[in-house]
Amino acid sequence: MANQQKSLVLGMLAYAAQKDVAPQQLCKLSGIDLKTFLKREDVVLTQKQLHDLWYNAGHLSKDPLFGLHFGESLQLAALGIVGEIVKSSSTVGEAVTHAAALAHLLTALFRIEVEQSKHHFTIRFIPFKDEAKAPSLPFRHTMDLFMVFTVHELDGLLLTKVKPHAVRFSYSIPDITEYERVLRCRPVKRTGEYALVFEKKYWDMPILTANYELQHVLLQKVGVVPPQLNNNQTYQAKIYNYLLANSYLGIVSLETVSANFNVSVRSLQRKLKEEGVKYQEVTEEVRKSLALNYLSSGSYNVKEVSHILGYNEISAFTRAFKRWTGTTPVSYQHK
Repeated sequence: MANQQKSLVLGMLAYAAQKDVAPQQLCKLSGIDLKTFLKREDVVLTQKQLHDLWYNAGHLSKDPLFGLHFGESLQLAALGIVGEIVKSSSTVGEAVTHAAALAHLLTALFRIEVEQSKHHFTIRFIPFKDEAKAPSLPFRHTMDLFMVFTVHELDGLLLTKVKPHAVRFSYSIPDITEYERVLRCRPVKRTGEYALVFEKKYWDMPILTANYELQHVLLQKVGVVPPQLNNNQTYQAKIYNYLLANSYLGIVSLETVSANFNVSVRSLQRKLKEEGVKYQEVTEEVRKSLALNYLSSGSYNVKEVSHILGYNEISAFTRAFKRWTGTTPVSYQHK
């Protein structure tokens, strides 16, 4: 298996770049030689380097919820480990169990255990050493990341939005409204416990492995690559890449995107206006690119593509597709 820690850190650097933080500066402050890190596959960062990386990322981005928002945008960057889980699992329960066993590849701050009851299953994040008593800021960022990533990857396995039954943190939540938005459940404080609780109905649900294949279609045919490690992208490009990274659950709202970039809705709209584009135009371009390539692949029917792109009715998708191309999705696929 590839170096999962490196994949995670690269995703983190790319996300920091989206938030106008120079990866070179972030690495320098964290005692990391970026050139060596990019060049060597066997590189392993120390716990202090990882600790400093999280601390400096939150500080430079001016986002106290950096880990939460990074987790929300992580799907593309995490394809490696998700691919391993998909290959070895047929149900959500198997996937969750395998994911818990692979957690040590990504962090040494806590382990993950899964337990079942009559009506629910619980994913517990159990801290190691001193973090159990006095969680540090980097620990909080990492915990937020894993909590969000778990919820959103269950989305990806089922191609539907999964809502936890309960979310528990051992520390006080600084912005409970934002946590509730991202995790889709109002978190509660429970001393000594970090846990996600889900309804038992999800446990035996079969995994829709098409999601993993679709992401490869996304990478190979739409021509998308993980965001480059620079901070010179336009907001139009940043939003386009963010929407692609979260594409299998449809087009997310402007409110969600603005929260992810740590700016107000009005500020984001103003920045896009300065670049001569509207948010709706960016979303239309994303949908168009995905629709053309999903249909061209020959692996997905019109109904599946319509669902993946977030349309409630095939008729709405057909009207949009005709507006983009002058023909229907069925006719395009037949050609």
